[in-house]
Amino acid sequence: MTHQVIPYVHPLHQGPLVLNENGFYDPLTGVLFPVFRGIPRFCHNDNYTKSFGFQWNQFARTQLDDCSDTNQSQHRFVAETGWDFNDLSQCNVLEVGSGAGRFTEVFLRNTTCVLYSVDYSSAVEANRRNNIRYENRLQLVQASIYELPFPDNIFDKVFCLGVLQHTPSFRDSIKSLVQKVRVGGEIVIDFYPIHGWYTKIHSKYILRPVTKRLPQSFLLGLIRLNIRWMLGLFDLFCYLRLSPLTRFIPIADVRCFPRTLSPSQRREWAVMDTFDAFSPEYDNPQRVQDVVQMFSSFKCHVTFAGLVRYGTGSSMVVRAIKKEC
Repeated sequence: MTHQVIPYVHPLHQGPLVLNENGFYDPLTGVLFPVFRGIPRFCHNDNYTKSFGFQWNQFARTQLDDCSDTNQSQHRFVAETGWDFNDLSQCNVLEVGSGAGRFTEVFLRNTTCVLYSVDYSSAVEANRRNNIRYENRLQLVQASIYELPFPDNIFDKVFCLGVLQHTPSFRDSIKSLVQKVRVGGEIVIDFYPIHGWYTKIHSKYILRPVTKRLPQSFLLGLIRLNIRWMLGLFDLFCYLRLSPLTRFIPIADVRCFPRTLSPSQRREWAVMDTFDAFSPEYDNPQRVQDVVQMFSSFKCHVTFAGLVRYGTGSSMVVRAIKKEC
């Protein structure tokens, strides 16, 4: 397994692209994919991830380990992937859905290899600013998970964390990831789980039909205006051992936040995660057995499927190896 430079190709027909002074040109269709602020753009900003572009440019550095004085992002990455950083030096690795780059930064800080990183939203701007010191090893692209501008069957490893529940089709998203990994390569994803019939009896799912249609700046302002009393009520319910009632408070579950956050950092994380819960166009939790079946249908062997804990947080994770094309 040796590192190679992976070329950009047309996201649909997989044909080679020609780099010129304006971007990547497709001689077959005459389409030009521009390079703007150093980032190749294979999509438009006006798409279903618009709220994430707004969010991660507002909270660009909030979750970075070096800004919150924690190792939460690194602990989560290691726990979910199960990877040893020392084993990645010769790997071709793809990150899909990088947001502001919290896991991008973890990967690049702990390895010496190139990372190909994709996001569908304008959050790529925040990622580039946050990881500019690694620009020689970061190949950052704005593109859809369904139209990735890389050849099929080429990456050794693919990771997609905190993303798939926010895509229109969970199954089609997994299919796209599987297409890009080589036979014998590994895919790691996490997702919101369905725990039972009560999963969607929650303020998030009750209010999202309204909140996701609100102007993003208005929704963010509304959350900031109410965050103190919501946070106080959440803490009170937990103190009184009435934590099941917290699901009816329109606030993110703050129990998973790092314990080392200052009061002001904790409020900011609460604002950020609450916006993250109520603003996305899609929020599709899954049953773990269904996700395992999806991977199996795409000729992958699932090596792990279950809950992974890291620090104060936890995620439902599936790891799979591609068996054949």
